[in-house]
Amino acid sequence: MGGPRCWPPIWAWGWPCRYICTATSGCSARKRKGAFVLTEYLSHSTQETEQFAREVAARLRPGDVIACRGGMGAGKTAFARGLAAGLGLRDRVSSPTFALVQEYTHGNIPLYHFDMYRIDGFDALYSTGFFDYLEGDGVLYIEWSENIQGALPPGAITLTIQRVDEDTRKITIEGDRF
Repeated sequence: MGGPRCWPPIWAWGWPCRYICTATSGCSARKRKGAFVLTEYLSHSTQETEQFAREVAARLRPGDVIACRGGMGAGKTAFARGLAAGLGLRDRVSSPTFALVQEYTHGNIPLYHFDMYRIDGFDALYSTGFFDYLEGDGVLYIEWSENIQGALPPGAITLTIQRVDEDTRKITIEGDRF
């Protein structure tokens, strides 16, 4: 049988809901429970993270919101580079730490890349223009989304990037199409 090789399911909440994919070119292993889908992927390099993000981008539509969580150096911006490439964007992607938002619009679907690390309340969030972007025509990718959890729209795709070791990252995506 072709396709990625994956480890057996990890049991949680009484049913097998998680698979860890060890393939180097994406992961098709996932478990569905109602409308909820969770996919986990092990990346062994920045290039693999970017490639996986390109594959995720193929499923995105204008209006999608990706709420990203991960510590410093986890690979959040590398994932954003892969998303931009997968959306057909030709812009150079960089971390929006000081700008708070970077707009990438030279391609198919715009990508609005937010960094909410320094956001500490509603007024600070409002000043970023975040709520205007929610009604826009692009995909929102939000680093440090845990800082604005209450402002995320229903149906936001949750992306968690965990640093396993120097090169390896565990990437988890939760959403209705992932």
